[in-house]
Amino acid sequence: MARIGPGRARGSRQGRGRGQGRTSTWEISDSDTEGPASAEADSDVATKTRDPAEERRVAAEALRLLRPEQAVRRLVVHVDPEPGNLAGVRHIILVLSGKGGVGKSTISTELALALRHAGKKVGILDVDLCGPSIPRMLQVQGKAVHQCDSGWVPVFVDQEQSVSLMSVGFLLEKPDQAVVWRGPKKNALIKQFVSDVVWGQLDYLVVDTPPGTSDEHMATVDALRPYNPLGALVVTTPQAVSVGDVRRELTFCRKTGLRVIGIVENMSGFVCPHCAECTNIFSRGGGEELAKHAGVPFLGSVPLDPELTRSLEEGRDFMLEFPQSPAFPALSAIAQKILSETPPQLS
Repeated sequence: MARIGPGRARGSRQGRGRGQGRTSTWEISDSDTEGPASAEADSDVATKTRDPAEERRVAAEALRLLRPEQAVRRLVVHVDPEPGNLAGVRHIILVLSGKGGVGKSTISTELALALRHAGKKVGILDVDLCGPSIPRMLQVQGKAVHQCDSGWVPVFVDQEQSVSLMSVGFLLEKPDQAVVWRGPKKNALIKQFVSDVVWGQLDYLVVDTPPGTSDEHMATVDALRPYNPLGALVVTTPQAVSVGDVRRELTFCRKTGLRVIGIVENMSGFVCPHCAECTNIFSRGGGEELAKHAGVPFLGSVPLDPELTRSLEEGRDFMLEFPQSPAFPALSAIAQKILSETPPQLS
């Protein structure tokens, strides 16, 4: 299988600005593979992408290599131009963790659903470019991203259009396609996601991030900084190894000036599906102790629950279908604490 990389893809963009439309023509050939020489090319790009126009060019090149021309379909929709596509987003929450596999995407998905059931309009921006799992969790994998005059229209999860999602998963030609990119292309695409997705009016935008404290995180924070994000929700699991890595994420937040809304301890015990007894497989209390030590709020502990796992695998609404689950009150309480941080609903 061909790997993603620079090649003979061609594209054109026209007219980005207030009241102007845009067109994109993408092509990809079998020779669009990344060879040994690409490392030097990417290194050269890294020194040149400080210029916004150059960053957009790199993002366009990256997108052309993801999927053939049907990836982003032209949709004749006229949206009143705004100062920016995030102008109508009231609160932005980043979901972070220094550790992989702690359940950031699970928490992001269930937080969005809980906020929706609280009467909020919610968007999810999935910037985990190498592991975009939220489209499957919400049963919208394979959907197409459309374009309107103001940018990209996110994929709506429900008929009421109360939950919308943008993810690189919608731009992949095949579900098992790997995004084999270096930092400059990742950073440029993240910045384009932030600037070009037409979210409309939202109460909350939940940003699901990959693990770590590196390129993608810095690009995301820098791109969102002008919009004054509400802060970061940091996810850990109880064991000391995870807590140690997540402590570094708190340092990242401090260095970048990102406020920490609170810490969530995920996989905090296993709930038996037969007797409902909770067994602390991964120990318990590591997240709460970390919150006390760091002087940040502790938002709650979410147990391992087979019903939660099943709902994510099948793309079902856990917050609607499993109110008797032991994980339900924990997730609801986290959402309520987020709501208490912010003013009333959009008028």
